[in-house]
Amino acid sequence: MTTVERTQVFLLPDLGEGLSEAEIVEWRVAVGDVVTVDQSVVEVETAKAVVDVPCPYAGRVVTLHGAAGEVRPVGQPLITIAPLDGGDEPAGHATYREEERAGSGNVLIGYGTGHGGTTRRRRRPRLTLAPEPTDVGPADAARADAAGAAVGVSAAAPADPRSPSALVISPIVRRLAREHGVDLGTVRGTGPGGVIRRADVEAAVTAPAARLAAVPDPHVTLAPAGDGDVIVPLTGVRKAIADKLSRSRREIPEVTIWVDVDATGLLETRAAINAATPDAPVSILALLARICLSGLRRFPQLNARVDTEAQRIVQSAGVHLGIAAQTDRGLLVPVLRDAQRLTTAELAAELAATTAAARAGNLPPARLTGGTFTLNNYGVFGVDGSTPIINHPEAALLGVGRIVDKPWVVDGQLAVRKVTQLSLTFDHRVCDGGVAGGFLRHVADCVERPAMLIAAV
Repeated sequence: MTTVERTQVFLLPDLGEGLSEAEIVEWRVAVGDVVTVDQSVVEVETAKAVVDVPCPYAGRVVTLHGAAGEVRPVGQPLITIAPLDGGDEPAGHATYREEERAGSGNVLIGYGTGHGGTTRRRRRPRLTLAPEPTDVGPADAARADAAGAAVGVSAAAPADPRSPSALVISPIVRRLAREHGVDLGTVRGTGPGGVIRRADVEAAVTAPAARLAAVPDPHVTLAPAGDGDVIVPLTGVRKAIADKLSRSRREIPEVTIWVDVDATGLLETRAAINAATPDAPVSILALLARICLSGLRRFPQLNARVDTEAQRIVQSAGVHLGIAAQTDRGLLVPVLRDAQRLTTAELAAELAATTAAARAGNLPPARLTGGTFTLNNYGVFGVDGSTPIINHPEAALLGVGRIVDKPWVVDGQLAVRKVTQLSLTFDHRVCDGGVAGGFLRHVADCVERPAMLIAAV
């Protein structure tokens, strides 16, 4: 059998629930390189996350199917590997299951390769400096090293002395800047250590100088500089968000109810908990999550989804709590599975770790699907209320506004209290106003009198 006949084609695998395509962000290998089993060969962006894709085959790279910026459908060729010279694969490589040969399994690193005895360190995010590097002076290198240490990454290339502060970690940020013709050397980074974030590039895009300097790109159509319009294609995360929210509005007859509550007692409870356990602080969001779990225990009708094909309502046995998180890639909803099993301290730790991973783009796609109820704290944006759209196919979402000082009547006397607004959007197909109102009233009562939680658990 010839080498050509023995080449193995690795197909783009299914990287998560409901994902049908992925955009190539950056190839980790080139034609002619030798790869080992489970070596990461390409970084791709799906509608949910940026992930490294490992190859289940060992050998020499013959073909890379697709260039950076190209969208590849799931199940289509991604990379072709040929045996090393001599026709023998390196010792220790196992035989793979047929579905892995077809590239159809979950082939994230460490999955089903059947080999052992090797260890791999988790790849640390690389710090890329823009524009293209030239010579670098000692002062510039020191600044770059300090910034890299501040964000926990290492420098992959020396800095350009003309723009020593142009520190970029995310390939999404690099691509966004390239698409809009933004010179990263002119952008001031607001991230840790001066790292340039997506919001920094978007702000630069809106500046007149950035629009005038914009270079046409086949993926982005820019309007003439004179009229000031910028046309951005609806792709990636924004497309996924648009599709999901549009489907939610089309299919779900949603209703929003709301109530103002005195959160002074909740803040005092949090302060007392943190004073008693300074090594394991609890956030307001964690306490609100605890209250939601208590409410869903009483009103499980809201922890459900409607199966329109089977014409039935499915109430979930566990609460898979989604937490709406604003990131540089857009609004994501990471999920805490079986959140009802966690203590309040565990909830706080898991929430902090999960939201941080979501904002860093480190969550696997599976962590962004399967929620049964969502908690959305839009108060961080300085707003009081909202009528949020349900995260399809869930049946309800609780929104929390900012906590501010307001006049409030306490025991017949006017006082200044910490007040917030709670809003519940629910699917009217799963319940009527009595259930929804009962849930929201329970949540409000627990916010105002946290001691009620003890009676409810």
